[in-house]
Amino acid sequence: MVFGIRAVSEALAAGKEIEKVFIKKGLQGELFQGFLDEVRANEVPFQFVPIEKLNRITRKNHQGVIAMISAITYQSIEQLIPMLYDEGKDPFILVLDHLTDVRNFGAIARTAECAGVDAIVIPEKGGAPINADAIKTSAGALHSLPVCRVNNLVLTVEFLKNSGLKMVAATEKGAEDYDKVDYSGPVALIMGSEDTGISSQVLKLADVRSRIPILGEIQSLNVSVAAGVLMYEILKSKK
Repeated sequence: MVFGIRAVSEALAAGKEIEKVFIKKGLQGELFQGFLDEVRANEVPFQFVPIEKLNRITRKNHQGVIAMISAITYQSIEQLIPMLYDEGKDPFILVLDHLTDVRNFGAIARTAECAGVDAIVIPEKGGAPINADAIKTSAGALHSLPVCRVNNLVLTVEFLKNSGLKMVAATEKGAEDYDKVDYSGPVALIMGSEDTGISSQVLKLADVRSRIPILGEIQSLNVSVAAGVLMYEILKSKK
């Protein structure tokens, strides 16, 4: 955590990965406006909040600005995919469409690292923060598995598809059972949020809609469990 306009500006200038900036509502002035322009130019997520929220985060002199520094360094999916192909690999990418629960995210990252996933793609806004809880639940996998945070998930899925990856969407409305799908070659597995699933815009880009049969009365699996089942099914095709 970094607080104060100048301190956060210095963190930005130093290239620190910032998860989010909280800014006091009504903050004004030339110094603040310059700072806000800097935050926007760096495409850092920010939110205007009541001062009470800032005071709950820290009692120190925050000057109306608090930044949450990321625990990891994000990577570029546009750079990573060509590198994987150059290494002779068939890329195996996991796309998380606005997954919000920190522990689910950490558990999925742990399984992804074990299953040989090459990278996880997450949206810049609306997803679970990568904080101490996420890293602990991942058993440290988030320190070794590349994570790519993107501004527009739809455009990124289009990029992956145009790069030759088969887009596999996990959905209970899928037409094919997960163990009947051909996962050979470059593949991206898309998992949706805990409550609404995969967004319609992303789902339209899927080449395959894969489902895990549900035999009980509960209509869906926990997303981390479902992701584990599908990742290891994909791994079988890569052996």
